Formats: sequence, C-alpha cells, structure tokens
Amino acid sequence: MLLSRCESTNIPENSSPKDDSSIEEKVVEEKETFIQGYSQKQFIIDSGIVKENQSLGHILPKYGVNYSTIAVLSDSFKSVFDVKKIYPNDKYYIIKSNDSLKEAIDFLYKKSSTEMVVMHLKDSVNMEILKKPITIELKKSGGKINSSLWKSFIDKGLTPALVNKVANLYAWTIDFFGVQENDFFKIIYEAKYVDGEFIGVGEIKAVLFNHMGNDYYAFDYESPIDKENYYYNEKGQSMKKALLSAPLEYIRISSKFSNSRLHPITKVYKPHHGVDYAAPTGTPVVSTGDGKITFVGRAGGAGKMIKIKHSYGDVETKYLHLSKYAPGIKKGVSVKQGQKIAEVGSTGLSTGPHLDYRIYIDGKAVDPLKLTVPSKDPIPDTLKTKYIKDISEIKNSLDQIAL
Repeated sequence: MLLSRCESTNIPENSSPKDDSSIEEKVVEEKETFIQGYSQKQFIIDSGIVKENQSLGHILPKYGVNYSTIAVLSDSFKSVFDVKKIYPNDKYYIIKSNDSLKEAIDFLYKKSSTEMVVMHLKDSVNMEILKKPITIELKKSGGKINSSLWKSFIDKGLTPALVNKVANLYAWTIDFFGVQENDFFKIIYEAKYVDGEFIGVGEIKAVLFNHMGNDYYAFDYESPIDKENYYYNEKGQSMKKALLSAPLEYIRISSKFSNSRLHPITKVYKPHHGVDYAAPTGTPVVSTGDGKITFVGRAGGAGKMIKIKHSYGDVETKYLHLSKYAPGIKKGVSVKQGQKIAEVGSTGLSTGPHLDYRIYIDGKAVDPLKLTVPSKDPIPDTLKTKYIKDISEIKNSLDQIAL
C-alpha cells in the first residue's frame, strides 16, 4: 500500500507553472512486517500456547485441518519429528491464507529456541525442521564480591549458567567457599541470541578473578599441541591442574590437616592427615586426578575407602567414610579427573556424613589445602612469547572493565 502526502508550499503570485518543482511530493511505503518469516501482508498469522494435555489432534481441527491430514503428519514423519512430543507452554503459530477462505496453510511448533518444526498442511502434506541462526555478541561485566560469587553474578544480571562455568574454570585454583569480601571479578563472554532474544551464554573468552589481593587470569586459547581450545593463565599455564582443588561440592570444611588432633570418637590425640569435607550422604565424590584405583573396600575406622595412584608424579589420594561406590569402580580400573567414584557417607569411625580426603606424595602425607599442584600441558616455552602477545589485546580489554 502506498501512502502519498503533498506538503503545502507558499507559491508567489507571479510564479510561472514551471516553478511547480518547488512543490515536494513524498511517497512513503508502509513497512512490511514478518512473523517467523511470514509476511503479515500476505498471510493471517495466529499464535497460541500448548495447554495441558493438549495434542495436535486438539489444536489443528479448530483451524479446519481434517484428521486425515493430522494422521499423515503423525504417521509419515516420525523420523523428522514425533508430533506426540509437543509439550505444555510451548508456543505455536498458524499461518492462514489472507483471503475469504482463510485456510490453514502451515503449522509452526517452537521445538526449542533454535528449532522450529514446520508442518505444511496444503497440497502435498510435509514436515521439516528449520534451524534458526544464532547471533553471538561479546559481553563484558565486572563486580565486587560482597557475600558469594553466585549473588554477585546474579546482582549484575548474569546467569546461573555463567556462574557455574566460572566456578568450573577455577575448580583447580580457587576454593569459592573461601572467597573474601572485596574479592572481585571481570569477565568477557559470549551471549547467544535468536531473533534478538537472549537464549544463553556461550564460551567465556577471558576472566580475571581477584582473590585476597591476587589476580587469577584465564584466557580461552587454542593449544599449539592438539589445536583444541583450553584455558590458560597470563603466563601460559593451563587452568587445569594435575589434581582438582577438592573432590566434591561440600558445605564446609569440618576438620583440617593436623599432626595432632583430638579424635571426636576415641578422644585420643593422633595425626589427622586429611581434610574433612562436610556434605550430605549421597553427595558425589570424584577422582581429583587421572590415575588407577589400587584399593576399594573397608579399612577399619576409615570405613569404605578408595585409593588412587595418579599418573602425575608419585601421588596417591585416599577417599574415606564413603557410603557406596560408583558402578564399575574396582581395583585396577583407570579413572579420569572429575569422574565420579563414590558417594559421601559416614562409615567407620565417623560422627556424621563427610569425606575425609588425603594426599600422599612419595609416601608422605601432605596438606591438600596447602599443596601447590603443577599445571597440565602448559604452553611450550618456545611459544610463550607468541602466546603473551596474542592475549595482550583481550587482557587489556579485561583490565579496563569497570567494577
């Protein structure tokens, strides 16, 4: 539709007809709008939300679609999409002809934020899944920690998924149960959008976490060894260590490493060469590093226990007071870092559910909370100069983020 408008212009009385060029005529074309790629000029577009216990057989007949068409969609296109798998609260669109018949032409079901099931209802009944393009934007944020990392991220409008990504990234480096007030973070990350709607976070490109006055950087970088992307600090050391900082998600540390501790049950002073992590029974326990299991079974006051000999140096870890072992966990089995091996319990001499975690190097017990663990697969020394140059721009951008 064309809209025309003549703007009034003062014309001198003595002007000749050739002066009518001073009259300006503007033609404005009405903007054409689209919904899910369909022009609202050419089609009538209705939308709705799938209700509880509603199926395709409930929705389509309301728009004049017969049951034989619904049967074809249901029986002939299961390899594309099973129409029984439409769920309450999902959105759908009905595309109708913009004429006197107003026939239903297409039915669109929003399977996910990136996938739309398109059911063609006229002529040759057909079905296809259209994948929507994802737009990625780089976002920046920063803030101070006042109570917890979680709250600080949420207060800044960041997502729980991003909090978890950061926590996992620093799993080898920082104990987030020990964050201090005035610790702070700065982050550059990917935000994903479909049709202008935010659908989630992508990769973290760079992070700075300042803990107790110390800077902990992490940069997403392609490994020169296997061409996969990993995270490294500003010196080219991998963010992954040979051992995780803790073997579980715990509530608190109930007892620390000591050469002389009053045992809560025997009431005798004796060494406690481990760290007790208080956690509910059933909490997953993971191997803190790659290695091979050398013992699985009961061991007196230690209750159900697992020992692992690690591939890094002469290192052995022990996991005590377990409630049960993970499937397939037995002596001689190799395990990977982060793999579930058991669940927290209170077997043996124990006053409540917790994990007693111990580390031995060259046969000598060491304090897990004070151990400096080397990085896994750092940037080779011959390539560190190039690495530092490559990350310099994003590091500068990260440093300049306001808190």
